[in-house]
Amino acid sequence: MGNRFEGRGNVGSDPVLKFVDMAGGEKRAVCELRVYFDRQVKDGDKWKEQGGFWLNVSYWGKRGEQAGKVLVKGCRVSVVGMLVQESWADKETGEEKTRLVLDAESVDIDPVRVESVKFVDKRGE
Repeated sequence: MGNRFEGRGNVGSDPVLKFVDMAGGEKRAVCELRVYFDRQVKDGDKWKEQGGFWLNVSYWGKRGEQAGKVLVKGCRVSVVGMLVQESWADKETGEEKTRLVLDAESVDIDPVRVESVKFVDKRGE
């Protein structure tokens, strides 16, 4: 697979869980995340941040539904997936717009940072 992406980053805001109408009348869950991937470089004996980037992440299906219920802003996650270019026409100007989205195969909470995140039980929502 030529555009496979693997990275660790921080969830920048609480995930959005949606249910999308699919062909055949079924609904499919998608968890939408915004993740910041920092870039660390070694400077002598220390690591320091040297820029980074934000990436929109879509995580589909049952696993995406579960992720939408447990992930919160600040979680450190490991993400694996494929980069996909989305295109649409701006509603106001009609201008063609594009963005890269990571279509995730897996999103896992990084256990090293779990203790620093306060989890909220969202199951009642």
